Amino acid sequence: PFIRSVFGRQIRFNMKDGFPLLTTKKTFWRGVTTELLWFLSGSSNIKPLLDQNNHIWDEWAWKHYAMWSKENAPKKYMEQEEFIKKLTDLPADHPFVKRWGDLITIYGRMWRKWPAKDGREIDQLGWVIEGLKTKPYRKSYVVSAWNPDFIYHMASKGQKSQVPPFCHTMFQFQVAGDKLNLGLYQRSADIFLGVPFNIASYSLLLLMVSHVTGIEPGEFVHTFGDTHLYSNHFNVSKEQLKRKPYPFPKVVLNKKIKNIDDFKLEDIILKDYQSHPSLSAEIATIGGFEERKR
Repeated sequence: PFIRSVFGRQIRFNMKDGFPLLTTKKTFWRGVTTELLWFLSGSSNIKPLLDQNNHIWDEWAWKHYAMWSKENAPKKYMEQEEFIKKLTDLPADHPFVKRWGDLITIYGRMWRKWPAKDGREIDQLGWVIEGLKTKPYRKSYVVSAWNPDFIYHMASKGQKSQVPPFCHTMFQFQVAGDKLNLGLYQRSADIFLGVPFNIASYSLLLLMVSHVTGIEPGEFVHTFGDTHLYSNHFNVSKEQLKRKPYPFPKVVLNKKIKNIDDFKLEDIILKDYQSHPSLSAEIATIGGFEERKR
């Protein structure tokens, strides 16, 4: 496949207009919520996702294992399905799960446990939330996933990192008047498969942070660097463009939750979601990394 791309685009969603979960094709909502809760936990191990029957990150864990196994223990090599079943069946504290389920360089770890040179783990998101409660008008409420200690190794030819360089690179909270806004910069945007998922995930993050800080949600502003559509997505994209959007749904959060770390899946309720059927598309590989189906 090849791509058509543009550089530097932006879309905005005001939360007063409803929750921006795509309606022109069905979006994997449970995947959005369980993945975001996993990020917020600071975990880098996919075991909690597997326990929720979320397989978004399976491939990356398996690829790391497969690369090592083929070189060091070819007789013990497992295909992805067998590997994931083993991770699923074993307890979280099993040595195999702790080693091979761990993606190490993943969004949640960077957000909540950024590894400082002096050995500290910096909770970027926690600092932002506490700051919003006491000094809401500061302009420094930024959370970055772009860690040069990892990124340039991750992007190198023949790299052995578990995951490709982060696509959604950094985000910033800002208070204007009495509204909390969230801006995301995404360096690489797979407009058909990835972006609808990213819109929902960060819009939900905005609602959750708004909830625990007591600041009314305003806009989610999504800025893209390389904004692209793969050639094997052209036809399904044309089909999607023929569909008339439905009104956005609503998201209701448990009013009893006061801390971002206390949210569980049952505390996040999607209401009135009406959508067109799902649209399937093949995973594309351009530039050495596979774009995941979401």
